[in-house]
Amino acid sequence: MAEEGEDEKRGNLMIIIIAVVGGLVLVGLGLGVGYMLFGGSAPDPSAEVEEIIERDNPKPAEPEGEGEGEGEEGEGEEGVGPKKTPKIAPENETFLTTYYEFPGNLTTNLRGSRKFLQIGLGVSTQYDEQVMINVDTHQLALRSVLLATMSEFSEAEVEGGMGRAKLAERLMAALNAELERLEGFGGIEGVHFSSFVVQ
Repeated sequence: MAEEGEDEKRGNLMIIIIAVVGGLVLVGLGLGVGYMLFGGSAPDPSAEVEEIIERDNPKPAEPEGEGEGEGEEGEGEEGVGPKKTPKIAPENETFLTTYYEFPGNLTTNLRGSRKFLQIGLGVSTQYDEQVMINVDTHQLALRSVLLATMSEFSEAEVEGGMGRAKLAERLMAALNAELERLEGFGGIEGVHFSSFVVQ
C-alpha cells in the first residue's frame, strides 16, 4: 500500500514536470515564431522606392560648373545648417514637412488685461530632423521664449484670424532667434495652434 502511494505521488510529480517543461517549450516556440514574423529590423520601404525611381529615371549628367564648389555640409546663404529633406517624386522637387508639438499648453496673461491666453502649439520645418532634435533638446528655453512673446500681446491683438496669424509669425521669429543663439541655426518654418483659448 505504501508503495502504491509513493508510485502515485511519483506519477503525479512526473505529470507536473512534463506539463511545466511542455509549457516552457510552447512559450519558447511562440516567442521564436513571433520574433521571426515580427522581430528584427524591417526593410526600409523608402530605399526600395528610391531604387525603383532611379532605375526608371536615370539622373541626367550635370552641366559643367554646377555641383562644383557647392557646400555638401548644408544649404542656405552661408552653407551651414541642416539640409531640406526632399520627398521622393518623379517630376517635381518637393520637401517633406516634419512636425513637432510642444507637450501640454502654454498659458500667460495678456498685456493690459485680466484675461489670459492658453494655446497648444506645434512647429513645422522642411529641413532635416536635426531642427526638431534641437527643438526637443532646448524645449525648456523655447517655452520660456514663447511665454514671453505671448505676454507682449493684448486681448485685442490676438482676436480674429489676423491676430492669430500675427502671433504665429512673432512666435516663429522668437523661436528661430533662440535656436540660432543656442545652435547656430533656426529652421522653424511654420507655427501651428492645436488649441487657442482666451479667458
